[in-house]
Amino acid sequence: MKEAFIAGGFGMYPTLLAGLALLIASIQYARRPERRYVPLLLSLGIFTLLAGSLGFITGVMTCLRYWGPEGSHDPMVIALGIEESLNNVVLALLLSVISTLFASVGAWRLSRQLQPATAQ
Repeated sequence: MKEAFIAGGFGMYPTLLAGLALLIASIQYARRPERRYVPLLLSLGIFTLLAGSLGFITGVMTCLRYWGPEGSHDPMVIALGIEESLNNVVLALLLSVISTLFASVGAWRLSRQLQPATAQ
């Protein structure tokens, strides 16, 4: 896991920070489901996925920079560079999926709280 984080490059840091903020917010939402947390969850989820995508794109750009006329022309350079860059996307998706599980628990609990109120 540590090797994948290092291989992902600089883009892993904003992805990790956004994903951890999303995870904390989703755990809080699962513990105390309130509608006011929903916009925060949505914006942090989008931010996490965008940070992972940005890390992937900048990683591919770096890879292509060193594949040009002065660099190697071996296709394996591109393949390995894209593989390393995809670590950003994997981290973003992993944190988003775990956070969505917690958010789903919160949504279920909120629906259970609202159900008796609407039955009256």
